[in-house]
Amino acid sequence: MDIQEIKQRFGIIGNSPLLNRAINIANQVSPTDISVLITGESGSGKEVFSHIIHQMSPRKHGPFIAVNCGAIPEGTIDSELFGHEKGAYTGAVGERKGYFETVNGGTIFLDEIAEMPLGTQARLLRVLESGQYIKVGSSKVEKTNVRVIAATNVDVYDAVKSGKFREDLYYRLNTVPLKIPPLRDRKEDVYLLFRKFTSDFTDKYRTPPIQLDDEAQQVLINYSWPGNVRQLKNMAEQLAVLERDRIITAQTLLTYIPHETGNRNLPMRLDNQPKEDFSERDILYKVLFDMKRDMVELKKLVADIIEHGGVAANYSNHSQTLNQLYRDIELPGNPETQFTLQQPVNTNTNNNANNANVDSYNITHEAEEVEESLSLIEKESDLIRKALKKHKGKRKLAANELGISERTLYRKIKELNL
Repeated sequence: MDIQEIKQRFGIIGNSPLLNRAINIANQVSPTDISVLITGESGSGKEVFSHIIHQMSPRKHGPFIAVNCGAIPEGTIDSELFGHEKGAYTGAVGERKGYFETVNGGTIFLDEIAEMPLGTQARLLRVLESGQYIKVGSSKVEKTNVRVIAATNVDVYDAVKSGKFREDLYYRLNTVPLKIPPLRDRKEDVYLLFRKFTSDFTDKYRTPPIQLDDEAQQVLINYSWPGNVRQLKNMAEQLAVLERDRIITAQTLLTYIPHETGNRNLPMRLDNQPKEDFSERDILYKVLFDMKRDMVELKKLVADIIEHGGVAANYSNHSQTLNQLYRDIELPGNPETQFTLQQPVNTNTNNNANNANVDSYNITHEAEEVEESLSLIEKESDLIRKALKKHKGKRKLAANELGISERTLYRKIKELNL
């Protein structure tokens, strides 16, 4: 049977080269009993290909069953597939046949095979290799003659590397890999499928036919279709039922496409991010901590000069650096305090500059006995004066500088009589 006859028999729409190749592989593997692993995204039509393989095989007159491995609880999947004996577990009031027994001589389609538990995978491997299995709660070996077709929408090899899927089972199932292309790789088929679906639904619901204008057709074709054929079919049904205007425009079509999908690569503004809200006391503490850090850095610099610097050669540079740093600190409450680094009068010029005695430096603070004020009100007043002076009395800019509202700044100015 050629590809066009298969498409007509199983209702497959499309002429994509990738689709034709998948149909050709299914046609070639059907007459054999080889296990097939069908891979493809959700909604791409994997189950249709399992029917093709079964109906075109010598087992076509035998039973066919599709099992979703991801929908069966882990505790009962062994019983579902292989059966159980009476009393095998709590609630097993009688003997039960499993799928491998009831489908003997036919084909079983195991969808979402990657969701199967590891223990069940070991049992399945034995069935594939020898046709033998044991019911839950029994010790008797049973025989079955079943062809297994598996399908998954995930990368099974990645699951093997992560230890979630048995490697031996993967190679046993993957005798013939069959990849179903996603709809975004079949752009030439999108409009054909849409016309087929809308025609079917308008006949079903007895509504007038639907047409797309040229711009709407381009939107339909260029959309990525993450849900593949299933998503396209659902949208066609919605349009057939809901739209009164049977000429669909691009604007109308976009209302049926999820907004986040079209803009998934665009930057977003997160309005729920926490915003910084500093109080006046927080600002004062921040200033004090910054001053303490500057003092620590100053001490480190002085220690480094004493340990490594020379007396005569490096005196000028170090003195300039220290005085500049000290001026930048602006000790609060003592604007007249100055830092000086005095060069010693009696310096032994025969000594190596790098081996200068520690006593050769005389580091002094003038008026160092004056105790620093720790009043928060004074600190606050000083900061507000500086901000107003910096911005030439403009309260709005000063408030932004201080991290408070203009109303709060105005209140503080009145309270502090500034």
